[in-house]
Amino acid sequence: MSNQVNFIASPAQRLTGDICVPGDKSISHRSIMLGSLADGTTRVRGFLDGKDCLATLNAFRTMGVKIEGPDNGRVVIHGVGTDGLKDPARALDMGNSGTGMRLMAGLMAGQSFDSVMVGDDSLMSRPMRRVAKPLVSMGANIATTETGTAPIAITGSTPLRGIDYKLPIASAQIKSCILLAGLYAKGKTRVIEPAPVRDHTEKMLRSFGYEVNNPQPGVFSLTGGKRLSATEINVPADISSAAFFMVGASIAENSDITLRHVGVNPTRTGIINVLRLMGADISIENERTAGNEPVADVRVRSAPLKGVHIPEKLVSLAIDEFPAIFIAASCAEGETVLAGARELRVKESDRIQAMVNGLKVLGVNARPAQDGAVIQGGEGFSSGMIESCGDHRIAMSFVMASLRASGDITINDCANVDTSFPDFTGLANRSGLSIDVDGKPGHQPVMGDHPC
Repeated sequence: MSNQVNFIASPAQRLTGDICVPGDKSISHRSIMLGSLADGTTRVRGFLDGKDCLATLNAFRTMGVKIEGPDNGRVVIHGVGTDGLKDPARALDMGNSGTGMRLMAGLMAGQSFDSVMVGDDSLMSRPMRRVAKPLVSMGANIATTETGTAPIAITGSTPLRGIDYKLPIASAQIKSCILLAGLYAKGKTRVIEPAPVRDHTEKMLRSFGYEVNNPQPGVFSLTGGKRLSATEINVPADISSAAFFMVGASIAENSDITLRHVGVNPTRTGIINVLRLMGADISIENERTAGNEPVADVRVRSAPLKGVHIPEKLVSLAIDEFPAIFIAASCAEGETVLAGARELRVKESDRIQAMVNGLKVLGVNARPAQDGAVIQGGEGFSSGMIESCGDHRIAMSFVMASLRASGDITINDCANVDTSFPDFTGLANRSGLSIDVDGKPGHQPVMGDHPC
């Protein structure tokens, strides 16, 4: 039986409304991991009930952690402590989640039992040697395939030692993997990042009472062997999901949309910075804090955009949002140039090539570079058929192109949208888009009990 899901996005006029996108995927993953390892009961509100985060949740259930929910965004985790996980009876299936697999590699390296992690075809093709190498330096016994991909096999009961590690690329996943392994390591583990990347792991560890030092910008350290104490977590709305609506409202005339309770951690706001450089009308309102994370309401109104050379210092702060940014660039007057983003080629798809291919289908003058792309914008989009390559962010980005399209845009292979944004089509349709799913109107959203 085919699991193929296709979107047909008909031309739409504008985006309006006051909406809340689902909870932050990165923070939801970490809430399950640290809540499971904490002493006591952790309560989570705003959890992303998407396939990626559910894969992490189910992995910990397999290792003996009692987890209630998710129920309308609420999860209750009965932690077993750092030494309480049990030997799983089978391989841990991380689905489509690179975050889940790479962070879990650090945690599993410190356990007393052997473990194996697998995933879907996309995840099994993604580079995992980048986490295996530093873990081996810490003393872990860990193996990948000859090409450095999953399955990841880890032999337990191997003592870990703290290391000093300078990240070869700006990656929150590698940094987090090492810090999480450091919980089980003897001595101090220190990570130096070459450029700012998201710091959710450090913030959440502190929420669980675990000391993480940040003696200077880009340097993070912790000492192994301490305990985590249960807490309550309020997950912000995911800025990576909000990004599609920010771009849509920017490119469509007479749009005015407010996105509530969005996480605006400075390590994640590259999308806002890039769009503002292009001339977007974005205001940050009602700034506040949810746990250790800054949140705000983000209002976006349509504005004429201009092409820009995207500063490389912003690349690591917007790495997941570039598919959406490519859509904005296609509607901006003049040339947009992206460089320093080679990491886009090893995401759920080769996002540089997938986006350029799709833009060309829709009549946009775009060409790829090894580490970015050059896009000549200003004309909008024609109709056409897009291959999303099973990549949720490619699919949702091309949906937003329908706001400036002359005809229907068919987007193939969209099932993985549910990994990060359940009910995307319903929320998009409520906000002004016109999306059919395999010939049926997109269902209305079920937003659940989110803090916003």
